[in-house]
Amino acid sequence: MNDEKKGLSRRTLLKTGAAATGVSLFNINHVWSQDVTYSGEVFDAGGAVLNISEWGGYWEETQNQLLLNKFQKDFNCQIRYDSTFPWFPKYVAAGPQDPPFAMTNWNMPEMFKTAGAGDYFMEVEEVKANVPNSADLWDFAMQTGVGVTWAFSRYCYVYRTDVEVAPKSFKDFWLPEYAGKRGTYITSNTLQMMFFMASCNAFGSGETDFDAGYEAMRKAMPMKISDFTGNMATLVERGEVNIAVQSDAEALLQKEKGVPVDLYYWDEYKGILTQTKTISKYADPTSKKLAFALLNRTLDPGYQSAFADTFWMRPSNKKAVIPEKMAALGVANTADATSGLHIPDWSAYLVDEIDIVETTNEIFGS
Repeated sequence: MNDEKKGLSRRTLLKTGAAATGVSLFNINHVWSQDVTYSGEVFDAGGAVLNISEWGGYWEETQNQLLLNKFQKDFNCQIRYDSTFPWFPKYVAAGPQDPPFAMTNWNMPEMFKTAGAGDYFMEVEEVKANVPNSADLWDFAMQTGVGVTWAFSRYCYVYRTDVEVAPKSFKDFWLPEYAGKRGTYITSNTLQMMFFMASCNAFGSGETDFDAGYEAMRKAMPMKISDFTGNMATLVERGEVNIAVQSDAEALLQKEKGVPVDLYYWDEYKGILTQTKTISKYADPTSKKLAFALLNRTLDPGYQSAFADTFWMRPSNKKAVIPEKMAALGVANTADATSGLHIPDWSAYLVDEIDIVETTNEIFGS
């Protein structure tokens, strides 16, 4: 008799057997996590539900249009999309062996925080072995060992060109000509975290010289403190801010629209704002196989080019074609363009995150 019809999945039987024999449930699930493979084929998932978490709003609408609607039809599955950020507390509440999502899209600080809290995610090398399109990624895309980066933008300063000064180095943000017209973000925004570490690096002994970062923040005050990049773009467009920390996706979009701005890339510290996906180690087999398939399509060069055309974010697949409007503004998908891209030591930052947030908030509030 089919055990599924009796309400006993293979996982249930394994759990029952583990309880009876005293075998570690962790070890049973660890073996269970290894018995799914994927090689790029389309398969019938029989209406299975795939739980994923990713950004909402226009982002979710675009993902449905470019990727998810067709994926659900091709694989006969249903995607349950959770956009109620943050993800960290949901993972911790459920525990590693009962993950709330088979796949999650992250900004890196929270991804590393979650990875540090338990055995939640598959190692990148195992993901790579089951996602064929990962073979065409630039090396930096697999660098974290935790997740796979599929899109990114460069950190930069966006600055107004109708002001009689232009930054020529990272430290020029502190030029007296910009006094009172500088902009950055709240401490929970990854852009501020990266700006802080870049400041530690520029004015101190390295990216974890936090005292140097605090002093840099003090010297930059008063600053306009924004919660997200779109709001900062509005402040720049209105002339309330003459120079701001920004991702080049937002800044290039403004430039293309004719706003009088230009970009200074942080070539001294080539940080990147990434979109990075993880697959849960202990997701059920069907969900895990669907997650492999969905990640494979996310890494497809055609999808990545279409996504770039909408969001102005750069692809991580070497074969993806940069949209003409981005190429016209100097964006390239080449080895030179991706050389030296830097992912900081987020684990070191997170160890002192509470102190960094409290101290920086005091500076911002002064």
